[in-house]
Amino acid sequence: MKLEGKVWRYGDNIDTDVIIPARYLNTFDPKELASHCMVDIDESFAGNVQEGDIMVGGRNFGCGSSREHAPVAIKASGIPVVIAASFARIFYRNGINIGLPLLEIGDDVEKIHVDDKLQVDVTTGEIKNLTTGDVFHAHPLPGFVQEIAEAGGLIEYIKKKG
Repeated sequence: MKLEGKVWRYGDNIDTDVIIPARYLNTFDPKELASHCMVDIDESFAGNVQEGDIMVGGRNFGCGSSREHAPVAIKASGIPVVIAASFARIFYRNGINIGLPLLEIGDDVEKIHVDDKLQVDVTTGEIKNLTTGDVFHAHPLPGFVQEIAEAGGLIEYIKKKG
């Protein structure tokens, strides 16, 4: 699965309360959550993100609470993949559960900047920065995780397997 999009770049320790502030957790509607995604750190995100844009974070992206609302808000914003130096483990698992591919690239993330254009091959883990020409390699997602993402999340994957 190859994806291409413009980068929305964030730093280290972006926690789930920054991704979707607690005051907006009175709904489970993905589009409503998306309308408040990143509002406390980047007021421009929700109103300007385009379908297919790519979110890039630093170390420990998605730390904080275990709320599944955070990856749901990101995915519902039209972001098809998140790349970071590293992810908080519970966020990583929640991303897989809802079918949002997450790729870790360590220190190479520092070479990706806001508004760069990336091409991401989720199958191989290859990330090309079309703006700079740099190529990065994340560990590709295991086959079953790719199947979960392609199915739209763990529940849909199980329904298809059943």
